[in-house]
Amino acid sequence: MTYSQEDALYDFLDNTTEPFDLEEVVAFVRMVDPKRPSRLADETAAFLESRRLAFRTQERQWLSRRGCFEGASFVISPTRLELLNGILIPGHRCLPFANPEILPQDYSFSWNGAAIPFTNTEGEPEEFYPYYSIFGEEYAPQYIARDNPENEEAFNSDPYDDPAEVSIRTLDMRNIYRETSFVPGDRFVARTLDWRKGSFTLEKANKDEWAAGDLYAWFEAAEAGFEESFRTLGPGPSTEDQIAFAYWCGGRRMREVPAYSLEEFLYEKTDKIETAAYGIETRFWYAGREIPDRKDLDTTQARPDRTGVEDLLWEKKIPVSEYVIQSYIRDSFYRGEKNFSALIERLVPPSVGMEAKERKKLENYFAHVEEEFRSNYNPFTDKAMAPIRQRVGELHTAVIDLAAKLSRGDVDQSWLPKHTFIVLSQIQSHAAGVMEDLDIDDPPPDDELEAMDNSLDSMIETYEDIRELIDEALESFRRNKLTLVRPGSVLGSERLIQLSVGGTEVWRRVIVTEASRLEDLHRIIQVIFGWKNSQIHQFSSEKVMDTNPSIKELGDLGVKELLYEYGTKWTVRVMLLSRYETGEKKPIRCVAGEGAAPPEYIGGPLRFRRFISALEGGNDAERKGAAEELGRDFKPEDFDLEACNQRLNSGLASKRRD
Repeated sequence: MTYSQEDALYDFLDNTTEPFDLEEVVAFVRMVDPKRPSRLADETAAFLESRRLAFRTQERQWLSRRGCFEGASFVISPTRLELLNGILIPGHRCLPFANPEILPQDYSFSWNGAAIPFTNTEGEPEEFYPYYSIFGEEYAPQYIARDNPENEEAFNSDPYDDPAEVSIRTLDMRNIYRETSFVPGDRFVARTLDWRKGSFTLEKANKDEWAAGDLYAWFEAAEAGFEESFRTLGPGPSTEDQIAFAYWCGGRRMREVPAYSLEEFLYEKTDKIETAAYGIETRFWYAGREIPDRKDLDTTQARPDRTGVEDLLWEKKIPVSEYVIQSYIRDSFYRGEKNFSALIERLVPPSVGMEAKERKKLENYFAHVEEEFRSNYNPFTDKAMAPIRQRVGELHTAVIDLAAKLSRGDVDQSWLPKHTFIVLSQIQSHAAGVMEDLDIDDPPPDDELEAMDNSLDSMIETYEDIRELIDEALESFRRNKLTLVRPGSVLGSERLIQLSVGGTEVWRRVIVTEASRLEDLHRIIQVIFGWKNSQIHQFSSEKVMDTNPSIKELGDLGVKELLYEYGTKWTVRVMLLSRYETGEKKPIRCVAGEGAAPPEYIGGPLRFRRFISALEGGNDAERKGAAEELGRDFKPEDFDLEACNQRLNSGLASKRRD
């Protein structure tokens, strides 16, 4: 699609509320720009499907997000903080009923036909983060920063520490709370008046107004909707997309009242869905399950109508647009390079590999673009952007190079840190986005350049962190002198297993003999996480298995994952990874891990996460309370491999004596 055709597609979706078929949208797009008529229908369908721009209603029909959510109703439950201060913080409350292009501070609300006024509320950023967390906990600071220029300046002044105080735009609800005798437990029913503009009306629902059975019907629809969203979308490009598809998959009942608020459902009611780590981001996912890693860079978000040069790079797992390529070319101009050799190696590192005809195709493309750019390129106007472009280009090259090396068959990916390729994909995507923004002739304002530079610092730091973890993991593999099991081998074998505590970012990787049985694995889990074997436990799998099979028997059955349930609060996801030959008996040993293990008495992963959050960003009373619960010496990031193995050896030895 041409860019004008793509704009026309978005215009169509923003202005239609009824189900439509492919012919309707293609006709609209063709009116705006009739180019490439033979491919337009296929490209439009590809955009709708791959970008999830609309919901499929039936064969050859879709419904836009506006059509789905405009006129629908949802619930907002004010917190005690809001009631005490006479405010309502829009934050993430209107997901997915508002146009995602509209920021929360730009929504409008009415009560009995009159606009609700806004006011400014000041406080520490940590006080406001929970109201933006459903966008993704990692994005909450960005939403608050974008509330007003003063916040943005405060966050940019020190990208490594939150400002002491911020101000956000909130609804002034004092009169409404007073006139309606609003009390904790009461709710607002919000209805979307205009999805495009983010316009809503509010009315009150008393806390005991709705029957439990009606709320449960909504709850069942919500759980089913989220699980279907996960099956359809996977982790998806964002939590916003996950939620939008959940409300669609859950059916009309999810878009009606009686209902729970999204916060109530996700954080208080359901035990089937939880927040899960997804590289350097978060997503919602099946409770107790880990979002699986990739085997290489993510190329699923690339344009469905790729150009020839984009497709060449996409096939090599370099998912970039022509804007990124042109940004590399601008960088080459600024460097004063006389030929394309260095440019090609930055765009396609030698580790990726390229045939002569592919290289020639790139050179021809570069020559064509260079001819277009040369007359307009001015190194003086580019001076402000060039250093940032150069740094982000070098980062992008490093990520592509590292991913290519790790994807080769000579690296056992089981030893890589969790979500290695997800993290690398996220860094690559962010870096490519900055490069696209810098494919321009005139520099953006200084504050935008400063924000880009700060963002780049963070990306580079994340890359260096994951690179260090990768190096440590591969060195650990070399130290253990392991050899992958060959077909027909008669030697004894070991298995690398990963133990991940559900709902947390705590995990361990352990090498065990394949003769180990589930009861042995139970003891290993108890010792390695410092638990006391004080609750009942069970293992389960999608495969039918004996009550106490060995690791080898599980492998022979094709079992790759187990769920270990400990009491009613804790789960551990057990992943069976690589098999290794061993000519001698070796002890069970931990080879990698992350995070301090949660005390079993803490009451489950939700309370554990809340205590961690309090330790890291709570007020004095919250930090003190969390320290009393977790232990005075508890540090969330603590993981000592040597101490872990000492505990493992002594703990298993004592259990054998018992």
